[in-house]
Amino acid sequence: MKKKTSPLPWISILIALASAVGIYFLPEYHLWFLAILLVNLLLPFFAKKSYGDGTLFICRFLVGALFIFSSFTKGIDPLGTKYKMLDYLSAYGMTWLNNAAMVLAMMLILAEFIVGFCLITKIFPRLAVLGATLLMLFFTFTTLFDALYNLVPDCGCFGSAIKMTNWQTFYKNLVIDAVLIPLILNNKRLENHLGKGLQFLIGLAFAAAFLGFEIYNYRHLPVIDFMNWKVGRQLNAEAPVENKVYVTYRNKATRETQEYLSPNYPWNDSVWMSQWEFVEQRTEGGADYLGFTALDEDGNDVTDLVLNTENLLMFTSHDLSKVTEKDWEKMRQIAEAAATKDFVVLWTVAAEPEEVEQLRAKYDFVYDVYLADELEIKTIVRSNPGLIWLDNGLVKDKWSVYDFSKALKAF
Repeated sequence: MKKKTSPLPWISILIALASAVGIYFLPEYHLWFLAILLVNLLLPFFAKKSYGDGTLFICRFLVGALFIFSSFTKGIDPLGTKYKMLDYLSAYGMTWLNNAAMVLAMMLILAEFIVGFCLITKIFPRLAVLGATLLMLFFTFTTLFDALYNLVPDCGCFGSAIKMTNWQTFYKNLVIDAVLIPLILNNKRLENHLGKGLQFLIGLAFAAAFLGFEIYNYRHLPVIDFMNWKVGRQLNAEAPVENKVYVTYRNKATRETQEYLSPNYPWNDSVWMSQWEFVEQRTEGGADYLGFTALDEDGNDVTDLVLNTENLLMFTSHDLSKVTEKDWEKMRQIAEAAATKDFVVLWTVAAEPEEVEQLRAKYDFVYDVYLADELEIKTIVRSNPGLIWLDNGLVKDKWSVYDFSKALKAF
């Protein structure tokens, strides 16, 4: 007599998927979803022997696909992931690892991709489940602390592609855990009949290809730009309601937090900036905020001038100390070539006026320099230095410092 199949595995999977949708679109019911997800974490234990090949395939595919999607959204913008890594290192008092943040970020992204790829293709499936388990333990507890204490306002789990609150991110991880648990409980049933040598070569080839993808996006610019300043966007469209942007900073020593109406906070005071760290930003108003306010060296707001100038080339730098002699020479060549085509050339930097004056004297440049917040500049061009071409607020093109030679050919 054929054994009756239990519906519990399918019920658990459907609950996880429905909860994932609900958490994103109905955040006000988060406590209900928390209760549902906690119960759903237990269902696989009662239905361990009821998971057939079909349900295990669905679990494997869902977890693997999510890991690949997560690694892809971060892999196209590894510098953004590095910045988020620095936030975490600061929050957990591990700033001694700051110099390794870029390598750590790229390795974490690569680990996510390898685990996801191996789960979907069944390359070393048992090791893939172990890897997914370790990563999810790390992610789940980290995001729980984020949700409870707001250590980092946005985990960057999906790069700049999808923004979620800390509680939404934690619940999202509980959804993944609920689908991963059946794979853990039935790990011995996951097999791949290909030889281990062939599996290793396949995995290595895809890992190398993805690492190359990360390095390309690091050296150049994200192949898909999810930020406000993406090529083709009109930045100065009329806003129906004026935005007010509030930023919150936390004192590193006392943990005191203070909210400011941007740009009315001491962002250009290097001593203050060394003592306080960014926590979060919120916007009041009806239009999208570009995340950008430019001031001239006398403190006058020149944002509208930047967004309403025809054929404007704007070099950007969030850290002038890391701009090399070679970079300055490339920028000089671009500025001279652009001037012959009637382009307006300027700099927007995160620096104090005194530093700007020293560099102006050293490199003998005459164009205007505007000042902006470091975090805002990082969203314009993911490069230090970087270059953006604006035409009455329309983003015509952007270049990484590694592509300045291509920019020079454009002028």
